[in-house]
Amino acid sequence: MAVTTTTHLNFRGDAREALDFYRSVFGGRTAAVTYKDAGAVQNESEADWLMWGEVTGDEGFHVMAYDVPSQLPWDQGRNGFFVSVRGEDTEEISALWARLAEGSTVVRPLEAAPWAPLYGMLTDRFGVTWVLDVAVAWS
Repeated sequence: MAVTTTTHLNFRGDAREALDFYRSVFGGRTAAVTYKDAGAVQNESEADWLMWGEVTGDEGFHVMAYDVPSQLPWDQGRNGFFVSVRGEDTEEISALWARLAEGSTVVRPLEAAPWAPLYGMLTDRFGVTWVLDVAVAWS
């Protein structure tokens, strides 16, 4: 099974604009899910913000992004990114999660989510926030 890592950028309301810009620079395709699309709106003014988005280029460029909702802390200079680990196999992602979770603070348990069969977030003992999920093909 293949597992990849991707830079996952965090914004506060600018994720779609940033992804559009990166697509204009690197080419490729954009996929995006808003909080409204996922049925996860907690603040109406943020319904169209991106809960998950990515640009995937034909030549290997790949970046992910989302808009950090206002109820969560966000400091562009402090938590401006995550490391995203994606795989296609739930057993493989679960095993990686179990090892990475040792000594970590779980932000969101690894479990099914509306957008992925498995999704979880943790901050390791070095202060790096990791997102692990099982990839789903978005059209």
